[in-house]
Amino acid sequence: MPTIVALVDGSLYSHSVCDNAAWIAGRTGAELELMHVLGRRHPAGPTNLSGSISLGARSALLEELATHDEQAAKLAQRHGRAILEDAQAHVAEAGITATTRLRLGDLLEEIAEHDADMIVIGKRGEAADFAKLHLGSNLERIARTWPKPLFVAARAFRPVKRFLIAFDGGPSSLRALDYVASSPLFSDLEGHVLMAGPDTEKNRKALGNAAAALESAGMTVDTSLTPGQVGTVIAAAVDTQAIDLLIMGAYGHSRIRSMIIGSTTSEMLRSCKVPVVLLR
Repeated sequence: MPTIVALVDGSLYSHSVCDNAAWIAGRTGAELELMHVLGRRHPAGPTNLSGSISLGARSALLEELATHDEQAAKLAQRHGRAILEDAQAHVAEAGITATTRLRLGDLLEEIAEHDADMIVIGKRGEAADFAKLHLGSNLERIARTWPKPLFVAARAFRPVKRFLIAFDGGPSSLRALDYVASSPLFSDLEGHVLMAGPDTEKNRKALGNAAAALESAGMTVDTSLTPGQVGTVIAAAVDTQAIDLLIMGAYGHSRIRSMIIGSTTSEMLRSCKVPVVLLR
C-alpha cells in the first residue's frame, strides 16, 4: 500500500499540511504517517571551560549545563509529541487514521531512510510570518534530493477541483504528466495543460501529445499554448482559471537552474497561493 509522509512542525502551515495529506490519503487509499523531526542540538554553553575558572567552579558549571541540556531535550520531545498529537487529531476530523513518528536527527537523513511514495510539506516553516518572500530551508533541501512526488502545501487548504500541469516538454514535466495519468489522486478532477512559449509546430505537437497521454488514461483536459515569460504565464493562468493545484517539474532544461531547484519552480513556489506538486 502506498505511504504518504506529512512533515509537521507546529508552524502556521501545519494544519494545511494535515488537510492536504488527509485529502490525498482519502483519494488514493494511501497510509498516512505524520512525522516531526527534532534537529540535533548544539551545546547551550561554552565548551572550553579552562583558563581562569577554578576546578570546582568548572565542574559545577559543567553539571549545571548538562542538567539544562537534559531538561531542554525533554521539553523539545514533549513539544514534538504535542505537535504530532494535534496533527493526528486534525486528520481524524477528516476521517483519516494516521500514525505518528517523532525522530531526532537530520531531516534529510530521516526522509532518505523512509520508503514513502509522497512527502507533504509546508511552503514555509516556523518563521513563516517573518519570511514571506522566502521558501523554507527544509523545503529547498528536500526539493533538491527527494526523487518522488513532493506536495508543497499552501498556507490555507481548499478542496481541489481543478489542476494545472505546467508543461515544457522536458524530462521532469514528462514525468509529471505520467504521474497525473496514472494516479487516482487526479481522477474526475478538471485538468488543464499549459505550455508557455512561441506558437510553433514543435510546441503544438508536444502539447498535443501531452493531452493525448492524459486522454488515453480516461481524463478530459484542455490545453493552452501561451507566449510570454514562463513564470508570468503560469501565475496568470492559476489566477484566471481558478486553479486549485499546480503540477510541474522541479527542474527545467538548464543544469545551472537545476542547482537552485529551477528558477521558474522557485518563483512559482514563492508566488502561487495554491499547493504545488513537484516531480524531479
